[in-house]
Amino acid sequence: MRQLQFIAITPDQLKESIVSGIKAELSIIKSEYQPKEPTEYLTRNEVRDLLKIDLSSVHNWTKKGKLRAYGIGNRVYYKRQEVEAAIKPLT
Repeated sequence: MRQLQFIAITPDQLKESIVSGIKAELSIIKSEYQPKEPTEYLTRNEVRDLLKIDLSSVHNWTKKGKLRAYGIGNRVYYKRQEVEAAIKPLT
């Protein structure tokens, strides 16, 4: 068992030192914290409107693997983040 001795420090000074250290760490965590955003799903029509294209283009791009579709039952959805990531810069 280890023993720790504090010399020339009062209990209030120790408390203040601990509290200020915790506050400093919390401010760092708060500045770097990014809350997780929920995944936004778009329907085929919403993708069409977002990209200003025909539904046939949405279908073709899905078949070619340019867009990735997700489904529940007969419904087809696309993740907004993936649709936006599919847009590539022209060089």
